[in-house]
Amino acid sequence: MKLPVIKHLTEFIEQNDVDYVLETIETLENLIEAPLKDEELDVIGELISNMYGAVEVDKLIKEGHSKKDALNLFMKRVLGAIGK
Repeated sequence: MKLPVIKHLTEFIEQNDVDYVLETIETLENLIEAPLKDEELDVIGELISNMYGAVEVDKLIKEGHSKKDALNLFMKRVLGAIGK
């Protein structure tokens, strides 16, 4: 996951709607079933994880957290999950 990408996607969600990102995730998840190279699957997986991250940050913002706090909370949760 890349914080600048998640931040950018979060801004996209704010300006548009979370449904755009959710529909894109569904499309990319479906695309994984196509015969693709490992490198292509890695890129799609990275995109999907960043999009899910932005959706989670958007949820935190809607719960009342500032954008900065929401991003920090999300990254702390991610780092805690991977043991850093």
